[in-house]
Amino acid sequence: MEKEKKDMKYKGVIVPMVTPVNKNFSIDKDAVKKIIESFIKAGVSPFILGTTGESASVSEDQIKTFVSLVVENAKKHTPVYAGISSNCFQTTINNAKMCADMGVDAVVAHPPNYFPLNSSDMLKYFEELVERINCPLILYNNPMTTYHSLPLEIVDKLSYHSNIVGLKDSERGIERLDRSIELWGKRKDFVHLVGWAAQSSYALQKGSDGIVPSIGNIVPELYKQLYDSVLKGEYSRAEELQVKTDRISEICYGGKNLSQSIASLKTAMSIYNICQPYTLPPIYNLDDKEETRVIQLIKQELNDY
Repeated sequence: MEKEKKDMKYKGVIVPMVTPVNKNFSIDKDAVKKIIESFIKAGVSPFILGTTGESASVSEDQIKTFVSLVVENAKKHTPVYAGISSNCFQTTINNAKMCADMGVDAVVAHPPNYFPLNSSDMLKYFEELVERINCPLILYNNPMTTYHSLPLEIVDKLSYHSNIVGLKDSERGIERLDRSIELWGKRKDFVHLVGWAAQSSYALQKGSDGIVPSIGNIVPELYKQLYDSVLKGEYSRAEELQVKTDRISEICYGGKNLSQSIASLKTAMSIYNICQPYTLPPIYNLDDKEETRVIQLIKQELNDY
């Protein structure tokens, strides 16, 4: 289905927001407000209920509360993106309807991760999904959690559907990144968003439309400065900011698996009273030794920030 070429708002710095919770696992309303306010001030947008947002561990009631709070606090100052993925197709559809009804600007979905899927399966899945929802859809590729890699040729076929507006790609690989930007970098009706934060500057300079960096939960301003520097052609400044954000990322994520990385990110955020360090099972807090190490190094790195 061809769609009319038009400028899209789904671009820029889109931070995969943590899901802040209290010790009893209820949504931390004060932290939601603080985080969204920091995003608005920095000029970045929230992507909620993604991998960094522990989406697979958030209950239906928590999702409703969280989405409502985020949309309320964003107050149309910035677009809101929300993950809707579930291994149950009907649940994914229901999540999309709920998000749209609450005022989310675009929903984000990755393939189900329980059963093996081939390229044809993935194409049919998203074709059926987009026909059953009434809001803009961004495809999400993250083989680390889904164990499926969305083939670029399948994404390209889907990209011409009137209600599929972009791809958020967290898969590593320069060849795939370069090919993606070749395909969609100049498209005005389909955005390419990079979830590989270490290649933010590179991808933007090549022609990607936006970046999705989880460390943006701590330093959203630095990624906005990086993005703006590329737009202005100040590439050396963008590279400096890439190095700085990479150092922060290494403190939080270096040598850790995905679960430990999310716990580490929340620990780092708690230093500055952005949110509490609590996570949702099966993710658990860092041990005392690692927590102390992360806190000390983050404080040192951001001392002059």
